[in-house]
Amino acid sequence: AYEKRFPTCPQIPVFLGSEVLRESRSPDGAVHVVERSCRLRVDAPRLLRKIAGVEHVVFVQTNVLNWKERTLLIEAHNETFANRVVVNEHCSYTVHPENEDWTCFEQSASLDIRSFFGFENALEKIAMKQYTANVKRGKEVIEHYLNELISQGTSHIPRWTPAPVREEDARSQAGPRDPGSLEAHRPGSTLGPALEVVSMDGDKLDADYIERCLGHLTPMQESCLIQLRHWLQETHKGKIPKDEHILRFLRARDFHLDKAREMLCQSLSWRKQHQVDLLLQTWQPPALLEEFYAGGWHYQDIDGRPLYILRLGQMDTKGLMKAVGEEVLLRHVLSVNEEGQKRCEGSTRQLGRPISSWTCLLDLEGLNMRHLWRPGVKALLRMIEVVEDNYPETLGRLLIVRAPRVFPVLWTLISPFINENTRRKFLIYSGSNYQGPGGLVDYLDREVIPDFLGGESVCNVPEGGLVPKSLYMTEEEQEHADQLWQWSETYHSASVLRGAPHEVAVEILEGESVITWDFDILRGDLVFSLYHAKKVPRPGAREPGTRASGQLIDKGWVLGRDYSRVEAPLVCREGESIQGSHVTRWPGVYLLQWQMHSPPGSVACSLPGVDDVLTALHSPGPKCKLLYYYEVLASEDFRGSMSSLESCTSGFSQLSAATSSSSSGQSHNSSLVSR
Repeated sequence: AYEKRFPTCPQIPVFLGSEVLRESRSPDGAVHVVERSCRLRVDAPRLLRKIAGVEHVVFVQTNVLNWKERTLLIEAHNETFANRVVVNEHCSYTVHPENEDWTCFEQSASLDIRSFFGFENALEKIAMKQYTANVKRGKEVIEHYLNELISQGTSHIPRWTPAPVREEDARSQAGPRDPGSLEAHRPGSTLGPALEVVSMDGDKLDADYIERCLGHLTPMQESCLIQLRHWLQETHKGKIPKDEHILRFLRARDFHLDKAREMLCQSLSWRKQHQVDLLLQTWQPPALLEEFYAGGWHYQDIDGRPLYILRLGQMDTKGLMKAVGEEVLLRHVLSVNEEGQKRCEGSTRQLGRPISSWTCLLDLEGLNMRHLWRPGVKALLRMIEVVEDNYPETLGRLLIVRAPRVFPVLWTLISPFINENTRRKFLIYSGSNYQGPGGLVDYLDREVIPDFLGGESVCNVPEGGLVPKSLYMTEEEQEHADQLWQWSETYHSASVLRGAPHEVAVEILEGESVITWDFDILRGDLVFSLYHAKKVPRPGAREPGTRASGQLIDKGWVLGRDYSRVEAPLVCREGESIQGSHVTRWPGVYLLQWQMHSPPGSVACSLPGVDDVLTALHSPGPKCKLLYYYEVLASEDFRGSMSSLESCTSGFSQLSAATSSSSSGQSHNSSLVSR
């Protein structure tokens, strides 16, 4: 009955049609997998459809019908606007455990709106309304097709039974098996990794390469690695990660191909967004961090893994956060993990056998209640989450020594956030239990054990200590520093002087394009305007879509003759966040302008009044500051699927109801303010 909904379904008006992308069956015919691309009509106000530039959206749906287990599993995710909005839906039809004549139906969905041209709240309401209606409609549709089947004489489907195996088939099955066959199906999983993509004949890794670089792999594990690598080569537009990197994600998800693929894709997107591949070349820790961060690399453990020593008990985590900020600490932790992967590759080449993880020696002497400072613990949990998601299976062993009485409190707080496979690698020693047999000597050579733990090796890891309060940032500086680190890859910073506005020129080659913006006023009050110019301003012609900034409008230009205003001026106060968009009517050059805001009447009146004096006393001086981001969506991009567009994630989550909108001719725009 469910299959009768495809390729079109008149009972669901928003469902415009579908096409099959991939289809596969298991050798015994028990499992049937179909992946479809489905087009859905957008049931939204015309203005929102106009700004978004789409009349329909594309979802990718995967149906897994298992005749043997009598289950139908359905997973769907959006392809349109995938970088701005993430929609995931899961449905299942199963046999009731107490009455096999009954069918159990379960459905769940999630919606994550990252940024949507300033219409995040409106989109959320529309999505929830449509989803609620579709849940009710789905039950009616399935009942309709059940009744249709019954009216056609089909009221019962016989149970699935394995097809008889012919003698010649049995002989062929006795030979070498394809790694992508059903034998690779893991027990207990609904859809085995090897069922999803059939590996090509002859796809096999060199045995010597496996031994030197990857370690022992079963045929099923080797098949999963080949399939995931092929999938990346066909679909991923960026740099293809090394086999060792792919293998870590497969191991983290027990070689379940779907789960590993999802985890790896999210990590690759995260690395691209934060430019992690360039981190080791660009990151230089502040001098204060080099002095007070008590961690560093120190030779190898007994198995050849790189050894990292962290003297957490001697480190003033609260002082470091107040002096450099959480984002700087996170960046440093990421650089340590990147360096760890690089050292593992070096050890692999040096030893001629795979070294895929490192060992961490964590010294907790000195740990006290100061380390349980709530913002510090919160930052630690965030760092653990980032590392767990993006550096799986990189920690080979964690040796925790000199654990004090307060450690169980910290462990209770953080252990739920650590993967169970990772927790198994923890070895905890209290007091002096790390000395002697069964202690560090089982994992480190004596000449590598650091001197502060009674060993023979001189350790050059900084000793840490309290960070002087004179080095602390002010609360405002810390907030702005965290914002700048968080947005540095996406947002541009600008200073606006009195009489010298900041302007950004964007060349549009065709009408009906969409310009979107997102900016935050860090200091002072500004006026934002959007202009259309008939000629290219200084500093000259540029490639379409590139950015020129500064003061660009020539002083000799006349408003209405040389350029025209297409957005009404918007006064933006200090601390406000503005998101908006504009659908262009004409080709040419569009200018985004920010200039300092002057109180009404301040120019016309020669003598300052009380309000003018108060404004001057509280004004930021001759300079205002802002962070801004803009994006241009050309018509050929936004009329169809938006999945290929790179979009930003707005840094502003609490949106107020205050909105401002205006129109010029056939242009449409929207700006939204949040405080």
